[in-house]
Amino acid sequence: MKNEFDILRKARELVIKELEGLSLDDIHKIPDGFKNNIAWNVAHLVVTQQLIHYGLSGLPMLVSDELIAENRKGTAPTRNFTAEEFEEVKRLLVSLPEKLVEDYEAGIFKAYKTYPTSTGYVLTSIENAIPFNNIHEGMHYGIIRSIKKML
Repeated sequence: MKNEFDILRKARELVIKELEGLSLDDIHKIPDGFKNNIAWNVAHLVVTQQLIHYGLSGLPMLVSDELIAENRKGTAPTRNFTAEEFEEVKRLLVSLPEKLVEDYEAGIFKAYKTYPTSTGYVLTSIENAIPFNNIHEGMHYGIIRSIKKML
């Protein structure tokens, strides 16, 4: 699982790098042809990781219910983050992979609720949810890069 955790960390580093030089206005722009913005995609990564790792394991999630409600699958941006709020999202983006490693190594992921993803892949355990989340991270990294090119 070490490689999977390394991939998650690297994916998050790449997302943070894409944010460099962007203003608060930039991260909230929704280009033509897109249904969301960079800020939503970043928050969505944080939320999805929590839902498929902790939520489906029946464990408390480490982000607010509000962040989850506004950025989970099937949502679109309804408001802009303040600078302080987005700094917190970025902090979570960077820090939560380390907490996942710590919790995984502590063996807290005992149960898992089977979940069929929108891709058709069925999550059945934390061991297949972690690599699947990495695929999801890569997809949204690509979307973030595409949106950035349209700014």
